[in-house]
Amino acid sequence: MPRITRPDMAGYGVPTDDLEGALPREWAQERLTECRNYWLVTVSGAGRPHSMPVWGVWLPDREVFAFSCAPTARKVRNLAANDQVVVTNDDSVNCVSLEGRARPLEGEAKEAMARAYAAKYVDRDHDRDDMVGFILANTCYEVGPDRAFGIVETEEDFSRSATKWVWD
Repeated sequence: MPRITRPDMAGYGVPTDDLEGALPREWAQERLTECRNYWLVTVSGAGRPHSMPVWGVWLPDREVFAFSCAPTARKVRNLAANDQVVVTNDDSVNCVSLEGRARPLEGEAKEAMARAYAAKYVDRDHDRDDMVGFILANTCYEVGPDRAFGIVETEEDFSRSATKWVWD
């Protein structure tokens, strides 16, 4: 369970010692669960950033984000050199930015992720089985969060809503 704090944004009017108006963890989980497209940022061993949209699933029972990609993708090469990532939802008003480390998924955890992924993105049962097979044939990762930020990017809500969650 993460602890809630405020991000270090006093220069933007965000209070440092008052949590009134801070966003609840459920606010972030709802946005991560319902989002269709996410942005994933990886970094190569040489420090070159790489940002690409991905499909994925937030698994609230484990508090991890999971995604798949081709075994030859730049993401895979980057993660082999540097497992630190940023995952964001695609909403620029109700923003969630998750920072953490990506770990390869294998076995039962990979299978559970593939089923959750197919249930999210595919409507018909037959096609879901095809999607599960496709996901299992690819490389899968889960991102365990170290910290996350939530912001409602409107003039009236920004400073009172800016929230930081930290997993110790």
